Amino acid sequence: MNSRFINWIWHVRGSLALSPEQSGEDAFDRLAPLFRQTGTSHKRTSDSLTFRKIDPAAQDKMSVFDGGVLQIERGAGGDVLHYNLTSRALLFCFLAPLLFLVFAQLTVLKGKFDKPPAESASKAEALKKTERESAMLIQNPIDKALGAPAPEKPKKGEKRGGDRKASPKAAYIFAGIFAALYFVGRIWEARLIGSLFRKRLTE
Repeated sequence: MNSRFINWIWHVRGSLALSPEQSGEDAFDRLAPLFRQTGTSHKRTSDSLTFRKIDPAAQDKMSVFDGGVLQIERGAGGDVLHYNLTSRALLFCFLAPLLFLVFAQLTVLKGKFDKPPAESASKAEALKKTERESAMLIQNPIDKALGAPAPEKPKKGEKRGGDRKASPKAAYIFAGIFAALYFVGRIWEARLIGSLFRKRLTE
């Protein structure tokens, strides 16, 4: 399988046409300040620039990216800047929903295995519950003498703390949150970095 069909998940690619009078050397000179940030190292040749980021500063406009390659190629209409940037943050936001969905399915399976296997078990559990409720309704003589109200029978359908079942709802919520973060971030970061490069090249 072509890796391009997979690594688009955490790769941001794009291209910008340079103005006719702008050389590749001039383009890299204009972009150079972006790669002189704290935690950033880069290597530059006549037609390409490779960079890596380790623990970048929060104010770094490219802090979401861990590395990448920028390359100047000659096209029919002039020079074109192509870039391919990688982001572990995007990869994490893509994988997180899958992880939470796995947790949700495990919770559902656990709930199925926790159910009584036979009708006799259900009857036995109902009998125990009735006995517990009856015992809870017996009022202590001291409480009665002090005028305390008699304990009320739990309402139909009301569950006590010990009867609560694990719910996959929280896992589904977190999966949705991270999925939204990924799709919004994937589109936003691609537009943001393209706009940033374009602004630097035309200043």
